[in-house]
Amino acid sequence: MEDGRKEPMADTQYILPNDIGVSSLDCREAFRLLSPTERLYAHHLSRAAWYGGLAVLLQTSPEAPYIYALLSRLFRAQDPDQLLQHALAEGLTKEEYQAFLVYAAGVYSNMGNYKSFGDTKFVPNLPKEKLERVILGSKAAQQHPEEVRSLWQTCGELMFSLEPRLRHLGLGKEGVTTYFSGDCTMEDAKLAQDFLDSQNLSAYNTRLFKEVDQDGKPRYEVRLASVLGTDPALDSEVTSKLRSYEFQGCHFQVTRGDYAPILQKVVEQLEKAKAYAANSHQEQMLVQYMKSFTQGSIEAHKRGSRFWIQDKGPIVESYIGFIESYRDPFGSRGEFEDDDLRQTEGFKNVSLGNVLAVAYATKREKLTFLEEEDKDLYIRWKGPSFDVQVGLHELLGHGSGKLFVQDEKGAFNFDQETVINPETGEQIQSWYRSGETWDSKFSTIASSYEECRAESVGLYLCLHPQVLEIFGFEGTDAEDVIYVNWLNMVRAGLLALEFYTPEAASWRQAHMQARFVILKVLLEAGEGLVTVIPTTGSDGRPDARVHLDRSKIRSVGKPALERFLQKLQVLKSTGDVVAGRALYEGYAAVTDTPPECFLTLRDTVLLRKECRKLIVQPNTRLEDSEVQLVEYEASASGLIQSFRERFPEDGPELEQILIQLATADARFWRDTIKAPSSQA
Repeated sequence: MEDGRKEPMADTQYILPNDIGVSSLDCREAFRLLSPTERLYAHHLSRAAWYGGLAVLLQTSPEAPYIYALLSRLFRAQDPDQLLQHALAEGLTKEEYQAFLVYAAGVYSNMGNYKSFGDTKFVPNLPKEKLERVILGSKAAQQHPEEVRSLWQTCGELMFSLEPRLRHLGLGKEGVTTYFSGDCTMEDAKLAQDFLDSQNLSAYNTRLFKEVDQDGKPRYEVRLASVLGTDPALDSEVTSKLRSYEFQGCHFQVTRGDYAPILQKVVEQLEKAKAYAANSHQEQMLVQYMKSFTQGSIEAHKRGSRFWIQDKGPIVESYIGFIESYRDPFGSRGEFEDDDLRQTEGFKNVSLGNVLAVAYATKREKLTFLEEEDKDLYIRWKGPSFDVQVGLHELLGHGSGKLFVQDEKGAFNFDQETVINPETGEQIQSWYRSGETWDSKFSTIASSYEECRAESVGLYLCLHPQVLEIFGFEGTDAEDVIYVNWLNMVRAGLLALEFYTPEAASWRQAHMQARFVILKVLLEAGEGLVTVIPTTGSDGRPDARVHLDRSKIRSVGKPALERFLQKLQVLKSTGDVVAGRALYEGYAAVTDTPPECFLTLRDTVLLRKECRKLIVQPNTRLEDSEVQLVEYEASASGLIQSFRERFPEDGPELEQILIQLATADARFWRDTIKAPSSQA
């Protein structure tokens, strides 16, 4: 600023900087090695995933579908270079236009205007009036003036708004979400989960809509994602559930048909992929996934997952559905991409090597919060130690740990007489009843708690020489892998403070909350194992360093982690929500209590933070029955271009679908958004 004043720090949390890292996802060699049939299989699976990903726009914020449709129309009419000339003529600087391109690339990357990692809103880093001139004077606006103006009037204010409630995803007054109607509270979410449990319905593919009748009583609609709506069909598995219920004095209606036209396109692509499946496991997997998306059946998706598990080492790997529940404020609804299968039938884990190579590439000068003598070692061993941690985290972290369950017939999967709780020395006093799941019982902390358990397993098991030998590390190399793995976790716990919101005393990202908890556990171990040292940087601004005493990892860190891990597992296995919450939320609390003063450290973390990179993904294009790989430059313009060509056959149709679906439900967020007049 001209007068030397600094921009308010809060503002920088909600913009994507012009110099944000953008990298291309490299899959050229892997694609080259595929046979023509494998390429066709991968192509149609990819199309299905990209179509399904559009549903995320309808799960994020009321304005997200309109923003996407507006950007799509804008860049279909003019590519980024063509639009630049118009923007400059409208009075934008090159920096302001670049800020708009970065914003658009961010919307495409996150499938909405909230960060998929952290759930924080981001807004364009240029004056609203200037962006309005660019949009309303664009070629798209010249071609369809009423539609473009209507879209801008619908989402323009919300695109820029940083009202407190709109800064983060959340329920009720804590934030915004379109998994729930705008008037839903955490109490409504809990009631709905209890209702779903009572009917043995999964929340994974649902949204909850609340309205108040003339008598002032709430009426809830639980809507399943499916192609089919209310039309009768031969799928009694789901249709028998589609009716009215009275539950705890409230009215519930179970319906389906959410995202129907989007899921129709997903099913069409999966049907095409089935023709190129390598074996019967893949065929049956796709058949069940199609049933799941057509009927709204989570049970069909589980059946598909069973075939997925049995398909060992396929050349083209895939998994698709409403799986991850991190962005649901209640913690049980899934984004488009099942715990009970792990216990009885097994599981598979997939590591995306090319994604990790992009996401975790680190330059020494950008390494924060480490002591100078650790930086070179960290860079040398971060990749290998991460491979060890991920392998242990996924296979033996998520892949272990029994849940004690009583089924619908009253039978237990454990012996009540002989199984002893190691924490109390007594018989098991609590367990999961029929219909209850880990996510439904532990709800808001379920994802983070489970990530913490898996991360702890990885840290603990990497201390065993036999384990490291499996990954190919022995001697001093093995010791360096251990040290960097633990050091990385400690540093990640400090970086996690970026994802904590003091105003709401809440965490916005499950993985980061989990890492902060582990940092607290290791700090609590004492004896100088871990220390966080506030310092001043070379620029004169606050800084910090983390110190890990590698000589005490086994003697102090291991027993502390073992005690903590046992508590986590016992409380999870027994479904002891009260004690589980008390333990976990106690460690997850962020205060300014000395010596760490975490709230003060959070300001330092925000001051030194580096934005998460954007990744440009290639396209596949079908030309005369052959699949071609189409790659793009690593820039905001390249990322926009990849989306410009993402849906060449039906881009305008998809925009209209998104607008119609968003407008149909706009009344549920009437205090937040007004439906476009020409589309209502």
